Amino acid sequence: MSVHTAEDSRKVTTHRLFEMKRRGEKIAMLTAYDYTMASILDRAGIDVLLVGDSASNVMAGNVTTLPMTLDQMIYHGVSVMRGVKRALVVVDMPFGTYQGNSKEAYSAAVRIMKETGADCIKLEGGEEILESVVRILKAGIPIMGHLGLTPQSINKFGTYAVRAKEEAEAKKLLSDAVLLEQAGCFAIVLEKIPAKLAGEVARTVKIPIISIGAGGEADGQVLVVHDMLGMNTTGFSPRFVRQYADVKSIIGDAVQHYVADVKSRNFPNEKEQY
Repeated sequence: MSVHTAEDSRKVTTHRLFEMKRRGEKIAMLTAYDYTMASILDRAGIDVLLVGDSASNVMAGNVTTLPMTLDQMIYHGVSVMRGVKRALVVVDMPFGTYQGNSKEAYSAAVRIMKETGADCIKLEGGEEILESVVRILKAGIPIMGHLGLTPQSINKFGTYAVRAKEEAEAKKLLSDAVLLEQAGCFAIVLEKIPAKLAGEVARTVKIPIISIGAGGEADGQVLVVHDMLGMNTTGFSPRFVRQYADVKSIIGDAVQHYVADVKSRNFPNEKEQY
C-alpha cells in the first residue's frame, strides 16, 4: 500500500484548490469535529477539513443533521481550528441559518468566520439559496456549495437514495452547479449522485468538484472520518464508504484490557504511581 504524505507544507487556500484541479491533482477531504482528531488529520497531510453538521449524527447521536445549532457549529469549528496548521477548514452552516432570510444568513456566516477563524463555509442547495450565497460572497466570505443529496433537506426527500437519476433533476443539478460557480463559490460537494453526472459537472465548471458517493471523476473525495476509520456504531455502511481501519474494535479491545487490569489490581503497578 502506498502512503501519500503532503510534501508542500504551505497553508491550503481556496486558490490552491483551484490550482490542484487545473493540474489534475486530486483533493483529499475529511470531516473533523474536535482538536485531537483535527490535529492528527492535519499532520497526516489532509488537504481540506470539513467541520460538518454531521457532528449531529456521529458526535451527538441524532438521526439527522437538523438539530445542530449555530452555537454548536461554532464550538466545533473553534476546536478544529486549534489543531490545524495546513489544511483548509470549512464549516457547515446549520439548518435554518441561511435558507429563508439572506440578511440572517449573512449574520450567521460572519459569526462563524469571526468566532472560529475558519477559512470558509459550506451551504446546501442551488437556485433556492442563491440570494443568501450572493450576499455572503459580497462580504468576502468564501463559500463551498453542496448539491445532490442534501442531508438538511432529508425530510423533503424522505429517503437517502441516490439523487439526480432522472433527467429533470440531473439537468437542474448541472444548472445549479453553474449558478453557484457564476455567483463565486470556490468549490462544490456533490453527494450521492451518478458518477457519470458528477464527471459531467466537473468538466463543465472550472471550480473543484468534491465527491461523496459521486464517483471518481470528481476533482476530490470527502468522507465522514468516523466512517472511514471504522468508528461507526450504527451499522450504517453505504457503498461509497471505504473503511481504512477498524478503530471501533481497537478501542473496544483496549478498554476491555484496561477494565481487566483494574479489576485484577494489575493497574497501576509500582512504576505507575508516585
